[in-house]
Amino acid sequence: MKQFFKFVLATVVGIILASLIPIFIFIGIIVAASGDKPVEVDANSILHIKIDYPVNERTPNNPLSGLSFLGIPDDNVGLNDILADIKKAKNDDNIKGIFLDESYMLSGQATTEEIRNALIDFKRSGKFIIAYSEIYTQGFYYLASVADKVYLNPNGIFEFKGFSSEVTFVKGALDKLGIEAQIIKVGTFKSAVEPLIRTNMSDANRLQVTSYLGSLYDHFLSGISSSRHINKDSLFNYANTGLIQEPEDALKYKLVDGLKYKDEILNDLKARTGISERKDLHSIELGEYAKANVNTGDKTTSQDRIAIVYASGEINGGDGDDNSIGSETISKALRQVRLDSKVKAVVFRVNSPGGSSLASDVIWREVMLTKKVKPIIVSMGDYAASGGYYISCAADSIFAEPNTITGSIGIFAILPNMQKFFNDKLGVTFDGVKTGKYADLGDISRPLTPEEKAILQKNVNHGYDTFTKHVAEGRHKTQAYVDSIGQGRVWTGSQAIKIGLVDRLGNINDAVRSAAAKAGLDNYRLVTYPEQKSIFSKFGQGLSAQMSAHFVKAELGDSYRYYEQIKGVTKMMRVPQARMPYDIVIK
Repeated sequence: MKQFFKFVLATVVGIILASLIPIFIFIGIIVAASGDKPVEVDANSILHIKIDYPVNERTPNNPLSGLSFLGIPDDNVGLNDILADIKKAKNDDNIKGIFLDESYMLSGQATTEEIRNALIDFKRSGKFIIAYSEIYTQGFYYLASVADKVYLNPNGIFEFKGFSSEVTFVKGALDKLGIEAQIIKVGTFKSAVEPLIRTNMSDANRLQVTSYLGSLYDHFLSGISSSRHINKDSLFNYANTGLIQEPEDALKYKLVDGLKYKDEILNDLKARTGISERKDLHSIELGEYAKANVNTGDKTTSQDRIAIVYASGEINGGDGDDNSIGSETISKALRQVRLDSKVKAVVFRVNSPGGSSLASDVIWREVMLTKKVKPIIVSMGDYAASGGYYISCAADSIFAEPNTITGSIGIFAILPNMQKFFNDKLGVTFDGVKTGKYADLGDISRPLTPEEKAILQKNVNHGYDTFTKHVAEGRHKTQAYVDSIGQGRVWTGSQAIKIGLVDRLGNINDAVRSAAAKAGLDNYRLVTYPEQKSIFSKFGQGLSAQMSAHFVKAELGDSYRYYEQIKGVTKMMRVPQARMPYDIVIK
């Protein structure tokens, strides 16, 4: 009887939820319709920027955003709209300045670099930027250091300690479970597999991490030195000796301009914008400002177009979305822009640590075909490594930020041997028949034979040979040279330009200007691909996945990266892979 009532209750709840879905959709349509109305910006306003979330390449197309009272998470403003808003504010007479409020910069350093450079450009208008926080992480301070004034809460926290990179090793856990990771790879530095087979970093991996971490840190210090007019060696010493312990230390060594509370900052902003202390400050958030109709002088009636094709996330076969690269989705987008006579040039925006080597090769082919008929310029984001570099190497020109992570030219394959797990832990055994010696190649219930390992090694070697040939052809180098800088080694953008993997240091706007120059265009429109699907097109699956990810991130906080790393380990149990060594986390 108890079970009966449980089933009845579950059925009733299901019916209620199903009946509410149309209501959610209706509300979403109303919200979407109202969202199309332009936002009016008050005179003497400030643009309020608070970035406390991972910044994606593009703002999602979600009409249900804003319905947080229904449990639907708000969408975060993407890099595209952040950069567009800052540029728009530069020429908006109603915007008098920018307030950089407590942000954590959870995204990669190249993303922060793009936003930082946009703020530097904004300052050329003569308008002010004020930064304030109770807690300055190193990432936010790097961004905030360009401000005219940097303020810290009198009892706040100022983090200035240098960079460290940590790898999570799971071999011990696999050993306890009786699972062996069988590794086939090419590349001395291809260390993506190390967490599965080691308990610490190899000497080669330690060498490359030391190298690129040093390059990233040097750029970090150089940027702050330039903005704050403090000697770079002094900055290094502050961090290395732990001089910055209290807010007063940050003020003493001129890393901040004052110690103030939030109300004092707001009064300062009111004074700067001519608002009485008794009245509310006129401010507008990034998301709202994107809807503001401001004449920036960029509008054109030209029919000529430059297409920006976004490829962000791990590379896999099939369809993708805003946060994953599907070979079918990106290939289709590249074919569309290639065949569109109005599109005169292409900017291929790549932000990926790699993934499937086969899927990467499929996309590489489309880049090659596009290059034959119109200019295609790659703009690298936080990562364009391994498979991310594979899909980039055929372009006419490659732009990267100094702190982009790229290279990692190598291939690996992982096949788990779970015999001991099944036999000893679960008491499960297997038996069967086969018609050929290799009919059960890839079976995880037993170890590989030497002959099977040789077959897989041959496949991986072939993949690496193909990869290095493509890079050699695209970069006009010898294959031997590519191999010498390949072997799975990771480089920063600053290092990559010196060894010929990258042509120029610059952001996505620099890539657009380069594409326009190659196509001989003075006036053009920007169009973006692939088309962003509305949440309505994938309502059930898309919404549930989005909400699940949102709540898991909220619950785990900074520890969410460990959850992602464990998920990544399971995804790597495929063959073959062209992926970065691991997700780089700098603390």
